[in-house]
Amino acid sequence: MRQRDRSAPAPAPTATGAWSGDWVARRLGVELAGDAALTDLLGLALRRNPKRAHLLVSHVLGKHVPQAPSVVHGHGVALGRRVRALLGEEAAGRAVVLGYAETATGLGHSVADGLGTAPYLHSTRRPVAGAATAGGFEESHSHATSHLLLPEDPALLAGDGPLVLVDDEFSTGNTVLNTIRALHERHPRGHYVVVALVDMRSPADAGRLTDFARVIGARVDLVATASGTVRLPEDVLERGRELVARQEAATTPASVPAVSGASAPVPAVSGGPASVPPGSGTTAASGTEGAGAASGTTGPPAVSAVPGAPAVTGAPGARAGTRPGGGVARVDMGWPAGLPDGGRHGFTPGQRERLEAALPGMAERLARALPDGARRVLVLGFEELMYAPLRLGTELERSLPDTEVRFSTTTRSPVLAVDDPGYAIRTRLAFPAHDDPADGPGERYAYNVAGAGFDAVVAVVDSVADTPALHAPDGLTARLAAHIPHVLLAVVPSYAPRAPHAPERPPMLSEPLRGPAFSSYAPDEVGWLLQDLSEVTLEAPTEEREEAIQSGGAHYAESLPVEFQPGAQYQELFHTALAASGARLARAVAAVTEIVLAERSPRPVLVSLARAGTPVGVLMRRWARYRHGLDLPHYAVSIVRGRGIDANALRWLARHHDPADVVFVDGWTGKGAITRELADAIRDFEKAEGVTGFDPEIAVLADPGSCVRTYGTRDDFLIPSACLNSTVSGLISRTVLRADLVGPHDFHGAKFYRELAGADLSPDFLDAVSARFPEAAETVDGEVGRLLSADREPTWEGWAAVERISEEYGIHDVNLVKPGVGETTRVMLRRVPWKVLARPDAGSDLDHVRLLAEQRGVPVEEVPGLPYTCVGLIHPRYTRGATGADGRAVTGR
Repeated sequence: MRQRDRSAPAPAPTATGAWSGDWVARRLGVELAGDAALTDLLGLALRRNPKRAHLLVSHVLGKHVPQAPSVVHGHGVALGRRVRALLGEEAAGRAVVLGYAETATGLGHSVADGLGTAPYLHSTRRPVAGAATAGGFEESHSHATSHLLLPEDPALLAGDGPLVLVDDEFSTGNTVLNTIRALHERHPRGHYVVVALVDMRSPADAGRLTDFARVIGARVDLVATASGTVRLPEDVLERGRELVARQEAATTPASVPAVSGASAPVPAVSGGPASVPPGSGTTAASGTEGAGAASGTTGPPAVSAVPGAPAVTGAPGARAGTRPGGGVARVDMGWPAGLPDGGRHGFTPGQRERLEAALPGMAERLARALPDGARRVLVLGFEELMYAPLRLGTELERSLPDTEVRFSTTTRSPVLAVDDPGYAIRTRLAFPAHDDPADGPGERYAYNVAGAGFDAVVAVVDSVADTPALHAPDGLTARLAAHIPHVLLAVVPSYAPRAPHAPERPPMLSEPLRGPAFSSYAPDEVGWLLQDLSEVTLEAPTEEREEAIQSGGAHYAESLPVEFQPGAQYQELFHTALAASGARLARAVAAVTEIVLAERSPRPVLVSLARAGTPVGVLMRRWARYRHGLDLPHYAVSIVRGRGIDANALRWLARHHDPADVVFVDGWTGKGAITRELADAIRDFEKAEGVTGFDPEIAVLADPGSCVRTYGTRDDFLIPSACLNSTVSGLISRTVLRADLVGPHDFHGAKFYRELAGADLSPDFLDAVSARFPEAAETVDGEVGRLLSADREPTWEGWAAVERISEEYGIHDVNLVKPGVGETTRVMLRRVPWKVLARPDAGSDLDHVRLLAEQRGVPVEEVPGLPYTCVGLIHPRYTRGATGADGRAVTGR
């Protein structure tokens, strides 16, 4: 990797003595060290997460802090011009720019503007009907982690020119690593350029990117406006917890602070005029941090005071003699037909020219709709929709020289609001999501808007987000109208990509593999939609695999761990657990099978997700025969995190069975990653193939993560098949997906460990559970009745818990947090464990985990209130030199 480019515009003098990070810096001892421009670019705020006390808040991004649109756009354009100078004209002409949702969508667009001829694409968290997924990756530290890439033109990411990745802040490098890893596997290229407003990586994180670039054999450059580090005192977390608690406790419900029309300025920023955030003393509407109004309140929000602002009567945000809440007026901007609203599906240089030509006319329509005498106007974008409102703002700024125009957008990110000139987030408006988001309902926020003295706000949303929730009494428009005299609503048509052409059908696929030729299961128990790779050497030492996976040098599905061979003590624990839980397992098998028969199909085709789901599928098939005399088809298919389900297996199933009868089966849920992976893969398959009817809902024995509707129990208990690997799964390895072994018309691969036949416990496990079916039959009807009448909608509590644990333990990668007994066991058997978190009342369900932890020297930490029986943490940033259990051995690498 090349040395990062640290050059940045010279800092401008501040417009006031108060830096918007002073409040946090004084109380927590946080220090920004590095380029002088850092404090011009960044302020500080507080997170509610007690393990990560501070939040860097950009003055020039146009997200949390209203800023002059020319400043926001200008910073991105300047970065793009530097990238063009770095690449040279020829390489710049072949470059593609990729921005990150939601925060950097507008910044990435602006960087593409600076490059001049580069097409642009940004990731999205909104699935779009008719848009095929070209890839995806995880942003583990974010509130919403899953990113999709949905280019209308699949060739956009398939070239070999430089790829420019744009984010607002480069902190650890995890997101960039995840992105390059995912894209490089599909379309390798020789040059990547990472662009950020600020580079705040530690030396250890900088070294990781350097090592990664060397592993993939590509050049990686970094261009940033400013760079430095955040220095934190040792007790910052404890002080942060106390500070957040004090602020929340001190908030006074139902009081209304004084609001002046003028606002306290923040530091001026190179490239444009000073930003002006609110100075109102207000916090948020009902349901926000620091707000005292009851949840569910409608109409104008209650406003609560934060210490430092006197409480008096008056309307927040109002100028003298003006009554806010005057209604909302729609404005037809005349958006050009067929022009994309942004880069969600790609934005070409030709489309950029169309937008530039249309901007003056659209801005003129907006200007005519503004009230007479409006001197301070906010253009407010919507989450990922940043670029269109930003450019509308720059054109308004140009055409209305006597009007102070500012730009910011709404966001998903929750931040504490404190009214102090030395704090970056002065006010917060909260409102419900209004675009039917894929990750479910939740609060959204507009920061530093209330009390900022704006005469008018132009709220710009896309048509997908123009829903009743937007206009509800507690919706965004009502929240804005309660604080700003005039609210205009401009709706940009959501761009719908053209339907992709269906590819040619592949040649005839092979028939399923069956025992005893492949697996120790009887031939009628399961058919494996896999190819036999038994003669290929795929195993690698656990430590070597972990280092390769975490460095980005390999995907976990490209190799196999060395099969765990249990000692006598561990085998005894397995048999003890099986004897103790056999009846419970039988009840769960009975319940989930009966629900499938009642709700999904009277004659389902069971399709297990290999390999943990396979024993469960066999047991469900046995129950259907025992209770109903049904002989159900049962197959096992491969699904790989980050790469989806085996599309060839789906093609085979669609040719031989009605897709509507297919029921996918797994053993248990953890955080729900495979649940989401399957849903995305089925959606993409149906779009590409034109085959419909597959239901991505997974049926599982245990759903402790609350990720599915079809389950036998939501308890997190020991399923003994999780204790072992192939020797309880028909002697089959986990599945393998590697380009040199699996062709475009091949099933994914796996190995049959015939040599382990003497240690095989697969029949013992199945027979022990099946023997308890008569007991389960006595109670199953009552249990199924209770489940069918219960609210079984997924809450995704597991995913939320994993995100929280990832942040609280400083891991910042949800893929390294494995919740539940089954997933924790897998960590101990197949990965390099860091530590185990256990509920104090876990009991015998964790005997085998404790034994493995003792044998591997892994600490077991008891955590009261843990939502799972246990959670396994994979060693973060693993290298073979990192032998310590606390991860510190790798921080300097």
